[in-house]
Amino acid sequence: MLAALPTKRKLSLLVFGLLLAAVPARAENWPQWRGPRGNGTSNETNLPTRFGPRQNVLWRLPLPGPAGATPVVWEDRIFLTSVGADGVSLVLLCVSTDGKLLWQRTVSTGNRNVRRDEGNSASPSPVTDGQYVWATMGTGHMACFDFQGREIWRLDLNKEFGPIELQFGYTSTPVLYKDRLYVQLIHGEGNPQTQESRIIALDKRTGQPVWIHTRRSDARAECEHSYASPILYRDAKREYLVAHGADYVTAHRLSDGQELWRCGSLNGTPRYNPTLRLVASPVAVPGLIVVPSAKNGPVLGLDPGGRGDITGTRYVRWRLNRNTPDVPSPVIHQGLVYLCRENGNLLCLDAKTGQVLYQRRTHRQRHRASPVVADGKLYLTARDGVITVVALGRQFQLLAQNRMEEDISSSPAISGGRIYLRTFKALYAIGSK
Repeated sequence: MLAALPTKRKLSLLVFGLLLAAVPARAENWPQWRGPRGNGTSNETNLPTRFGPRQNVLWRLPLPGPAGATPVVWEDRIFLTSVGADGVSLVLLCVSTDGKLLWQRTVSTGNRNVRRDEGNSASPSPVTDGQYVWATMGTGHMACFDFQGREIWRLDLNKEFGPIELQFGYTSTPVLYKDRLYVQLIHGEGNPQTQESRIIALDKRTGQPVWIHTRRSDARAECEHSYASPILYRDAKREYLVAHGADYVTAHRLSDGQELWRCGSLNGTPRYNPTLRLVASPVAVPGLIVVPSAKNGPVLGLDPGGRGDITGTRYVRWRLNRNTPDVPSPVIHQGLVYLCRENGNLLCLDAKTGQVLYQRRTHRQRHRASPVVADGKLYLTARDGVITVVALGRQFQLLAQNRMEEDISSSPAISGGRIYLRTFKALYAIGSK
């Protein structure tokens, strides 16, 4: 066909074809803590399996202080929160995808370190919609900026909704959906009149409350404290918010916050544990919600169609009685559930039945980051900077263990064929050169 065309026409088609081949596939943004689908998965490909401080590093940007917040990425902009260079301020940074700091804004002051090296007040992750970015700090302060760093609004959750009473500070990351930010304030021992737990919808443009729902619970002592983040459940029939903490997982209508269902049995077997605070967040795909607990407790696989109290009903599809992750959140991919425990043990479950397909030791270290899935691989990040790469599938296959030689507690972000790693010292762009 091409041979029958005039020479100039053939040259034009060849040039056009070469130009198309040179255009890269559109990068998938990573707009929130757990990525574009809110479940720790990415569609990016051609990601390196092996990397380190001197291997497949495209650039390294030193940061003013440590933090556990995951970076978020929108096209050529990266946003991340951090403790400032003074050790007191809590800042939002905007970085270009070529590794240049574009601007820095102070969101709050009064950083507090948690258990020496466990964390600090820059723990919640930012969230963006491509026009604005919202940052939350462990002090309970929130702020909205545009991409040029101009402040749009700021809010003190303590003043607006009552003092946040959490032993280790506020760590929950809001969920952004359409024109609203959804925030969970599950906290507090003491006077229920001043320390009620609430689920809140904020107008993303103004920070003003759209609705406030008081979330009831009979949890006691430290169990009233939740460090988890809410998630969004969506399928072809329904969409709602899922909140996690104070011995229950609950679903809430997006229009007004009304509770649709709740599930307990996360605590109290065989006896009530007054220190079972929830840290790991649930994860969802259409047709399934996986709910972790804490401290070697249970993991639940829930049918999303329940109503009322579904504890012990058919809407609990399966229950793993122990081996929950304590801090890292689960991930679901192609019919498999992956649980990375805080000691580095990896469990793979059948998503339909909850059957454990394997349980293997990876790297014996604290794991605080949540696992991410991309390019046929599972990335597990340990506190000492070792990132284990495992092949996806029903059988365990260790592909690599990469030593970044810097402490890490934040989850990786993946966009544009790159893995962005936020260590306590720097932001790395990892990719094939």
